[in-house]
Amino acid sequence: MKLIFAGTPVFARVALERLLGAGFDVPLVLTQPDRPAGRGMKLQASPVKALALEHGIAVAQPRGLRLDGRYADDAAAARAAIEAVGADAMVVAAYGLILPRWVLDAPRLGCLNIHASLLPRWRGAAPIHRAIEAGDAETGVTIMQMDEGLDTGGMLLRERLPIRGDDTTERLHDRLAALGGRLIVEALELAACGGLRAEPQPAEGVTYAHKIEKAEAVIDWAQPAALIERRVRAFDPFPGAHTTHAGEAIKVWAAEPVAGAGRAGEVLAVGPEGITVACGEGALRLTVLQRAGGKRLPVADFLRGFALARGESLGGGGA
Repeated sequence: MKLIFAGTPVFARVALERLLGAGFDVPLVLTQPDRPAGRGMKLQASPVKALALEHGIAVAQPRGLRLDGRYADDAAAARAAIEAVGADAMVVAAYGLILPRWVLDAPRLGCLNIHASLLPRWRGAAPIHRAIEAGDAETGVTIMQMDEGLDTGGMLLRERLPIRGDDTTERLHDRLAALGGRLIVEALELAACGGLRAEPQPAEGVTYAHKIEKAEAVIDWAQPAALIERRVRAFDPFPGAHTTHAGEAIKVWAAEPVAGAGRAGEVLAVGPEGITVACGEGALRLTVLQRAGGKRLPVADFLRGFALARGESLGGGGA
């Protein structure tokens, strides 16, 4: 089976690795344009592009795919490349561009998306973060037949995955990426023998995983401790939940809800086992922190270079 692959980050790279390892023919990859990154802000290839180049696969990086849009020239060049391949299917994973109808119709079997949730729950850009933030007990991967809606296409395969109590977005991402890679191979093998059937998504249970904004990562100590703890895990590694003390930013990378009461943001206890802070409901013990320009440190090491006393306050009380 001949495939086109469209994806950009590590999540997508894992799927492409599995497809290549399973022997699928992938003559063309679509990925986002190179972006500046790192301290030098030099242009860097996406993880998918880097893998494609390692395997000698042609890469297209259109800035847009609308033939009548701002980047119509890019779209026309991408269309020529896609049509030249004559692919059986296009596999899409965290690509970053909306696919217009001409792309969806180009491959014989259409476009199959690897989505990191149990659709229709958590359609949209940040399903892993939002599942952790909401306190979901499980998530999973859905292989979907793409249409022009936002993650509204028919479901081809679904598999559940439990969310552990200590899961961060990074940890859960890695397990879901591995699951997605396995499921897309299974889906294409079924499609090759005519055994793949799409099931419409139910109308009930639809939620949207809106893109993560940096402003959300400011800890609001008036919220319940359990919610703040989930947000700490959901925003790890990006953008990183943070608070302030005397005007200095502090990132919180690990915490646990504990008993305690006081005004929101009040420091109730300071010790090598943690810094306990009062929340709107209960309290939160902070156990791994980071100063601006520093490293993540266990609280005992953090406190060696950071003076903090019981009765002081963290943050401004709002996000």
